[in-house]
Amino acid sequence: MGLVYADIEIINAEDIAVYNRGYIKKEEVRSEKLRSLVDSGAYTLCINESMKNQLGLRKVDEMEAELANGKIEKVDVVGPIVIKFLNRRTTVDAAVLPGDSEILLGCIPLEDMDVVIDPKEGTLTLPRGRKYLAKKKIK
Repeated sequence: MGLVYADIEIINAEDIAVYNRGYIKKEEVRSEKLRSLVDSGAYTLCINESMKNQLGLRKVDEMEAELANGKIEKVDVVGPIVIKFLNRRTTVDAAVLPGDSEILLGCIPLEDMDVVIDPKEGTLTLPRGRKYLAKKKIK
């Protein structure tokens, strides 16, 4: 299996809330459409400093993260961020990786959006043939 990339949109969720209250115009909601590496080894969404600044995200926490080179660093956690992929969406916080690191779409947002990595096709896709059954009412 090679690398899998997905076209996603990330949006500052606080801007959405301010827009919904009528304080800013729709075009003032900060968002970015981008290509991210689908990384089931990453915990959550990982962005870089440039994307953090572009979306105007605020620091909500910090955490230790093991980088691809094996080095453990303390990184900022920012958010909240809405992630959109096809007809799916989720809201998460993101780890801010140093420098111009590649955007990583990790396992928690993947699971929350109920999407599937298709290793044969090398794509991120929606589940096929899954039937969503409503629970029967208990009498």
